Amino acid sequence: MTVNRIGPLEPILPGKKPGRNESVGGSDRTDTINLSTEAKEKAEKYQVLELIKSAPELDEARIAELRQKIDDPEYLNDRVINATADKILSAWFA
Repeated sequence: MTVNRIGPLEPILPGKKPGRNESVGGSDRTDTINLSTEAKEKAEKYQVLELIKSAPELDEARIAELRQKIDDPEYLNDRVINATADKILSAWFA
């Protein structure tokens, strides 16, 4: 009995799959994801909780000191108010 070769056999190179094109044709389709309202609300709640967890602890002594200063009529003057307003604005626009 004689076995004849059907045709030449080429080795499969690593990283290449036979029968595949080298380049992928462009497509007009894009992937999209739609989130439900419930998912958006849960994501927002999660972000708020993470922000709260990362906030520094309150210093009760410092809060008492600031309340005492605010209650003092001599403390709230134009210089202090303007300096505070400048700090707030620079924090928002910096």
